[in-house]
Amino acid sequence: MTAAQPHPLLQPGRDPSGGDAALTWSRIAKEEPRYPKVSVSADVRIPMSDGVVLRAYVFRPADASGRAVAGDFPTVLTLTPYNKLLIKGIDTVLNAPVFGPLIRSVSRRFDLTGTPFDGITGITRVVAGGAADVSTVNRHLVRSGYVHVIVDVRGTGSSTGAWDVLGAREQEDSLETIDWVGAQSWCNGRIGMAGISYSAINALQAAAKRPAGLQAVFAVEGSVDMFREIFATGGAPSLFIPLWLATVNGLKWVPSVRDLDVATWLRDRLSSPATDLLDLARGFVTGGDRRIYDDPYFDTIDANIEDIEAPTFVYGCWHDIFGGAAPDIYNRLSLERGHKQLLVGDGYHANPGIGFGEPRFPPRLDVLERAWFDRWLRDEDNGIEKYGPVTLRQQGGGWTAHGRFPAPHAEPRRLYLSAAASGSAPQAVADGSLHADARPSAGTMSVRPNLRSAISRDTTQVLAGLTAVLGGGFTYDNRFAEKSALTFTTGIAHADTVISGPMNLHLRVVCHAPEALWAIMVCDVDPSGRSTVLTNGALLASRRAVDDELSLFAPNGDYTRPHHPLTEGTLLPVPVGEAIELDIDLLTTEARIETGHRLRVDVFATDAPRFMPILPDLLRTRARAQDLVIDAERPSFLVVPLLGEPGW
Repeated sequence: MTAAQPHPLLQPGRDPSGGDAALTWSRIAKEEPRYPKVSVSADVRIPMSDGVVLRAYVFRPADASGRAVAGDFPTVLTLTPYNKLLIKGIDTVLNAPVFGPLIRSVSRRFDLTGTPFDGITGITRVVAGGAADVSTVNRHLVRSGYVHVIVDVRGTGSSTGAWDVLGAREQEDSLETIDWVGAQSWCNGRIGMAGISYSAINALQAAAKRPAGLQAVFAVEGSVDMFREIFATGGAPSLFIPLWLATVNGLKWVPSVRDLDVATWLRDRLSSPATDLLDLARGFVTGGDRRIYDDPYFDTIDANIEDIEAPTFVYGCWHDIFGGAAPDIYNRLSLERGHKQLLVGDGYHANPGIGFGEPRFPPRLDVLERAWFDRWLRDEDNGIEKYGPVTLRQQGGGWTAHGRFPAPHAEPRRLYLSAAASGSAPQAVADGSLHADARPSAGTMSVRPNLRSAISRDTTQVLAGLTAVLGGGFTYDNRFAEKSALTFTTGIAHADTVISGPMNLHLRVVCHAPEALWAIMVCDVDPSGRSTVLTNGALLASRRAVDDELSLFAPNGDYTRPHHPLTEGTLLPVPVGEAIELDIDLLTTEARIETGHRLRVDVFATDAPRFMPILPDLLRTRARAQDLVIDAERPSFLVVPLLGEPGW
């Protein structure tokens, strides 16, 4: 069985490339469009009900002279905090004569695969895979008879007001903007929303409120539970949030001065010069910000996905900053198959669409976006609803397309942590093993805080993929980080096996301070010994409380996804020197463990910058050793959903 073939229990498989229908979508996207040019209206005013004015670019189909053509068209709306001026600048470069085609050609041809720097290819292929067009302006879409509106959300770019970071007022702005778009002479009343990251979240928020006219969503790398996915996973914040806030706050000070009300804009910027940054700093240093816990504040941000009625296409990556968000969004959508689509790649936040458009890969993202909007905004019978509906890049394998995720036949099974040496991880602090045997060898293993895990795929994940250009330990080889970890490894797999779904690691531990961070990586180990991170998770010992009503369980009662409330009111004391039990949820994934490979659990006491406890929590750890207790009577084990019999 080759890596490109689906596991037999995933049959009947579908064609992840989309087959003949996708060839048609791609051909249409390559054809000379109906309109020769694009007309751009800059700094268009969109008044809000509270007096704030949002500013927008409006891209319309144009004739050969560049004049916008008369008529009304379906309209795609993107709301962004990243400054429409920057987005327009990237679009200008990508579509510049000579230089634009050169960039696209280099993106297709440049390939360092198989070298120590293959991570660079993952960044450069973003353009070739269509993500750059989806993230900026899909000009072919506009020239084919769509209007695209890009709006600076309040308090960013050239819009007035104070930035409301996905809050209630910003969500009201989204609805008012949709109403404004629908009332324009160039809009036929049929509206789609599209965008990446923040713009995808904004689109999902708006769709959940079911505004009139919004008929389709194309959401790339959005979030469904921002607190658990990136803000404070397991109670430990990440470096991404302060870096991201600093970036957006910097960009909001660069307006397009054309037709700008400078006095109002400047007054509003001075009233909130660095939105949320000082509060965030206070929270990190003193614990004085309510958002270091799962506060009701986050309830106002997270979209009610179940309320979405518009057909929704969801794209994500296994190592996106939002981790398993895309499958969760798909599964929560109350839409029939086809009206919802899930596409998950094996990449990072900054490089969606790697390889798309190549043989046996999905079509380019811009092609899928065009087909999706043609179907739901133009009623074209192009078969996009028959694609997938679940199309996944298996880690360690090829692309698969089937009906559901997780795979319905995946069986949650226990793999017990044992103190017996596996002989496969001489680099580790302790080389334990993983067994299906319910009576593992007993022992106590200690792990101390160490910064080696900074060179790991977890760091690349939290930095949106940027360190992938460094290759090595930042991408597919975790052995350097494992020098500060306890490892537990299975025997060699005697048959190909698929992991499909969420995992839980149940540990019996002893903490030697009033707080302890337990950070986990689950890895695939190839015959050469190279260890590749498949998924991760973390938990502060004081956040170990579990809400059973919101948790998922295996048939035998084991947690497959424990739900930690992570609220201030559910904090538990950490008894020093006494054994406690933890259940640590790991990001959902689908991965192939090939014949001859092994599965490994890495246990760390630190994993910065992916997981960074606030200063009060960090001080409570006292940088002391942490013990993992292997006890046959009260075992520690990994609950992993498996297809097949690996014979470990």
